[in-house]
Amino acid sequence: MMVKTFKVALLQMAASGQDQTANLAKAEAFCRRAQAMGANLALFPEMWNNGYDLPAPEHHGDPEVMARWTAGAVTVDGPFVGHFAALARELGMAIAVTYLEKWAGAPRNTVTVIDRHGRPVLTYAKVHTCEFGHEAALAPGDGFRVADLETETGTVKVGAMICFDREFPESARILMLQGAEVILVPNACGMEINRLTQLRSRAYENMVGVALANYAAPQENGHSVAYDGIAFSADERSLDMTLVEAGRGEGVYLATFDLDALRAYRAREVWGNAFRRPELYGPLTGAAVDPPFVRSRVRRSK
Repeated sequence: MMVKTFKVALLQMAASGQDQTANLAKAEAFCRRAQAMGANLALFPEMWNNGYDLPAPEHHGDPEVMARWTAGAVTVDGPFVGHFAALARELGMAIAVTYLEKWAGAPRNTVTVIDRHGRPVLTYAKVHTCEFGHEAALAPGDGFRVADLETETGTVKVGAMICFDREFPESARILMLQGAEVILVPNACGMEINRLTQLRSRAYENMVGVALANYAAPQENGHSVAYDGIAFSADERSLDMTLVEAGRGEGVYLATFDLDALRAYRAREVWGNAFRRPELYGPLTGAAVDPPFVRSRVRRSK
């Protein structure tokens, strides 16, 4: 059975730096608030377990600094993620928990979606790491993921991208091509008019719902946001896709996606995958970088 509505709670929080105990306790309290509001899923800001605390680029060559930082990395089957798996099972609510993931060589920036039974159904590591700065210390992910998320009333197809991923149209496009109906976006940067417009465009051009959870002020500027992906009515009236946009402060902001309406829209309209011409898109998969876009700190998959 396909779920008719999907309620995503955007957990807009400020973290306690690398204090994982404090961050865990705060996130649990916010998850309980989300469940009381009727959420099907609670979404964290980016890399919540350590408050998106990364070493400055000038320290990346310092073994002591890097050892202290990587000591805070956790695994998908460890106690931090496991705590939220147990909480999801207790609350009967899915949780998208974010963390610095222990990984071979260098840690990753990761989100795991845990279903309402406490089972991980999707683990995604950020593909487009900000390797021009602090995130050069991270290992990038190896691909995009979509999963069936079962709720009490049916199933929704969810995908994930993280922060800088949303600045590349390919991220959301691949998720749409893999069947995503709603894309979850943990975030850790200022969401100003250009980034908000960019995210709205990802929803529009792919006919997908998007839900972004950001850090509250003063850590970032909040403005967690959700767009439903439905840009026009059946009689072609323009619609505002905004479901919710938070202010700067902490809070739990609930976005309700009408999936019946979204599915009907995707079945009739012309965007998404209906009229694409992939046979002409060869340069999109090319690895060449020409001026003025040449940069020294760029990693490419082998």
